[in-house]
Amino acid sequence: MNKNATPEAWIPSLYFAEGLPYVLVMTVSVILYKNLGVSNADIAFFTSWLYLPWVIKPLWSPIVDLLGTKRSWIIAMQYLLGASLSAVALLLPTEGFFRWTLLLFWLMAFSSATHDIAADGYYMLALSEKNQSVFVGIRSVFYRIAMIAGQGGLVFVAGWLVEDRGMEQAQAWQRVMIFTSILFLFIGIYHTWILPRVETSGTVAGSTERKSVTDLLSSFFTKKNLLLALLFILLYRLGEAQLAKIASPFLLDAREAGGLGLSTTQVGVIYGTVGVIALVTGGILGGLLAARYGLKKCLWWMIGAMNLPNLVYVWMAFAQPDNFFLITSCIAVEQFGYGFGFTAFMLYLMYFSQGKYKTSHYALCTGFMALGMMIPGMFSGRIQEAVGYSSFFIWVCLCTLPGMVIAAFLKIDPEYGRKQTLS
Repeated sequence: MNKNATPEAWIPSLYFAEGLPYVLVMTVSVILYKNLGVSNADIAFFTSWLYLPWVIKPLWSPIVDLLGTKRSWIIAMQYLLGASLSAVALLLPTEGFFRWTLLLFWLMAFSSATHDIAADGYYMLALSEKNQSVFVGIRSVFYRIAMIAGQGGLVFVAGWLVEDRGMEQAQAWQRVMIFTSILFLFIGIYHTWILPRVETSGTVAGSTERKSVTDLLSSFFTKKNLLLALLFILLYRLGEAQLAKIASPFLLDAREAGGLGLSTTQVGVIYGTVGVIALVTGGILGGLLAARYGLKKCLWWMIGAMNLPNLVYVWMAFAQPDNFFLITSCIAVEQFGYGFGFTAFMLYLMYFSQGKYKTSHYALCTGFMALGMMIPGMFSGRIQEAVGYSSFFIWVCLCTLPGMVIAAFLKIDPEYGRKQTLS
């Protein structure tokens, strides 16, 4: 263990390790199963269940606080993620791969959510308040780099192994999973050595906020306008929750099946590079405008940016363009709008969580947010298979309306969001 390690030595690797398993579980798994011939209905239904650990994450976060240290949880979860990826690699060529690898992705989801709790708690314990603000940008950057590495790099390599090296899909993805497993092994070893010991066993971050779980929960569920807020949290992403599960299968499906017939490497380039850049750019711009004008003034611009770009999928489903640059541009528009519009959503969660238990209340809000992604996503594949891609994307656009209606009734302080620090 390096007692003199500076934050620059461990924050980038810690938040890369936080972002990569999430993108593996929620995004890469969809492309993997599509490549291996699983139906859209099964992909959407079963991978949507993988949101559950993030839905219920607030329920077991006190366990991470009370048992052991954040540092020990971080390292243990990284080794567990590495072992799970090795098991996925071993099972991919087998006949019952879908069932068994899905169980392993479930284990990875719980490990990833637990890692999130420990990493964020460790960050607050290891750094002063001043340094927490200084390094918040760095942690966000490396979380995004993990998204690029997963959605872009790993997907691209899997496609390249199939398309250029002539491997079978299962063999190509097996190589990718083995590489990622080894990567997590090295990350675990590195963090065993580099992470400073900043706490003793049983140290509870924010213990003053957890003196009474009953008080914490009652203060949340008696908040003013709670029902309206929960409806907004659950429905604001109703369209996106379904789009997220079907977008990649749409790009990969053959043109005669209504898709665009892109290769896996092309999807890796679109979502992992151009898409992520557009997403981050939209998020940065949204944060800057919210900091200048406040959430209330920006809300409807952000709602429009979040939902209107979904129309590009309607156009692509009907027109079935074959120009790669044009398709990439459409996805970039949609991802930029999502990044810009998602800023309003996250700011509203922070606004609604204000008060004595703001950290825990924010965790509860993010749990409801994950629930709002999980349930619609579960049924999106069956809807798409029943009506086809064109009608499905029209349905997605219609599903954005409930969130807009509820947004009209939200009560927001006009000054909220100005000069707020966005993480």
